[in-house]
Amino acid sequence: MSATAQTLRPPSRTLMFLEGRAIHELGAFIGVLPLLSLAPKGDGHPVLVLPGLVASDTSTRPLRSFLKNRGYAVSGWRQGRNLGLRHGVQHAMVDLVRELSDTHGRRISMVGWSLGGLYARQLAKMMPDRVRSVITLGSPFAGHPKATNAWRVYEMASGRSAEEEDHRFGGSLSETPPVPTTAIFSRTDGICAWQGCVEKTSAMSESIEVESSHCGMGHHPAVVYAVADRLAQPEGEWAPFDRSGWRSIVYPDPNR
Repeated sequence: MSATAQTLRPPSRTLMFLEGRAIHELGAFIGVLPLLSLAPKGDGHPVLVLPGLVASDTSTRPLRSFLKNRGYAVSGWRQGRNLGLRHGVQHAMVDLVRELSDTHGRRISMVGWSLGGLYARQLAKMMPDRVRSVITLGSPFAGHPKATNAWRVYEMASGRSAEEEDHRFGGSLSETPPVPTTAIFSRTDGICAWQGCVEKTSAMSESIEVESSHCGMGHHPAVVYAVADRLAQPEGEWAPFDRSGWRSIVYPDPNR
């Protein structure tokens, strides 16, 4: 872990208080669905959507429904509430990746929200032959485990230390998966320090910045559009997100 990651602090109380806007972001998502229908359609490949800490597939239903309507074979994670890497969770996710890949005869994409994004990254490292791409939403893979306002909740829910890293599950969290990877983050995230949610830029990895809460990221209109845009790329023809034109207003340059 870098010295910068070790010095990161959780978001301020002000930003944490502003997480209440997640409700309004859901309303905005519903209101702009007609515009979101202009997002590119998919090619039918399977997409696994993984929820955040203490959340379940219910939390990702708006995103999954939208992606299903865009033409993807979408699945939730099917394990109830995400209470961390408790006994059996890792094996169940590995089995699900295999099931989706075998059933559809194609590599799968994974979209992981917060803790779910950490899972997606590690699964892609373990099973790159079955994974087509990874998209994380506010996932703190590059920061100190306690640079969030949720680490105590994680410890209570999982019974594990937030600083405990199981290298048998894909190796180092901060290492970029060997597949096309997009990290979506917000500088106004009230749960995770945004600096820890940013991916290193490479030929197959990027970061996309949005103006969103953490708890609303899975249904924020700008996030949903970006996810659809990334998933719609033809397999083997990945290219960085295009910020030209109107997109430069909605998606600021993360390197600014």
